[in-house]
Amino acid sequence: MAGRSGDERLAKKSYERELLRLQAELVKLQEWVRAEGARLVVVFEGRDAAGKGGAIKRVTEYLNPRIARVAALPTPTERQRTQWYFQRYVEHLPAAGEIVLFDRSWYNRAGVEKVMGFCTEEEYWQFLNQCPTFERMLIESGILLRKYWFSVSDTEQERRFRGRLEDPMRRWKLSPMDTESITRWEEYSRAKDAMFVHTDTPESPWHVVESDDKRRARINMIAHLLSAVPYRDVVRPEFELPARPPSEGYRRPPRDLQKYVPDHAATLEG
Repeated sequence: MAGRSGDERLAKKSYERELLRLQAELVKLQEWVRAEGARLVVVFEGRDAAGKGGAIKRVTEYLNPRIARVAALPTPTERQRTQWYFQRYVEHLPAAGEIVLFDRSWYNRAGVEKVMGFCTEEEYWQFLNQCPTFERMLIESGILLRKYWFSVSDTEQERRFRGRLEDPMRRWKLSPMDTESITRWEEYSRAKDAMFVHTDTPESPWHVVESDDKRRARINMIAHLLSAVPYRDVVRPEFELPARPPSEGYRRPPRDLQKYVPDHAATLEG
C-alpha cells in the first residue's frame, strides 16, 4: 500500500525474517546479473538521514563485492569541475555482469548544489534538461536503471540527527550540511519537487520509499527492486570437496619464530 503507514513500526522479528528471505533473492539476482552479463544501476537519493546508507548495507550484505559495488563519490576536484557534469559518474557505471549502487548520484546538482549555491542557475537548468537524455542513453545502451527516493519527515530527520549527536559511534555522520538541511527544509522540498517534474520520466521513473520506519523502508525497497528486475534462478555447477592427500612429511616451523596477534579475547573470559 502506497503512502505513509503512520506510527506503526514493523516488528523486529518479522523484519529480520523477511529481510533474510529477500537477501537470499538478492543473491539470486546477483548470479543472474553475472550469468547474463547484465548491467544494473541503482540510484539512492533522499534527504540527509533518510536511511539510504542503511538500505544499501542490507542490499550488499551477502553480495560479492567484485560484482556489486557502491559508488559514493566525494566532492569533485578542481579538474572534475571543468568536465562535463556527468563525466565522473560515467566512470563508475557497471560493465557486463556488474551491479553499481550509487549512494547519491548525479542528482546532487538538482539538490545540494542547487540549494547551497554550489552551481550556477545555468548549470542547474542545463542539468534538468540533459538528465532525462543522459538516462535515456544509459537505458538504450542496455543498462537497467532503477531510482529510489527515500522520503523522511522533518520530525523524524531531526530525531535521527539528535541521535547521531549523542552517539560517539555515529557522530561522524553529522556535518555542517546536516544542520543546513534543517534550516533549509522548504528549499530542499522545492528542489526535490522540481527535480521530479523534470526527471520522473516513463522510461526512468522515480520510486518513493517512505522511510520514517527504517525497517519497513528497507523491506519495501528491496522487495520492489527484486520485482523490477526480470531475474531468474541460475543453476550453479555442483562442487565437491576433494579428499585431502596423504602427508608428504611437511613440518610447520616452530611457532616462536612468528609474531602472533595477542589473545585479547582471553581477557574477556570469566
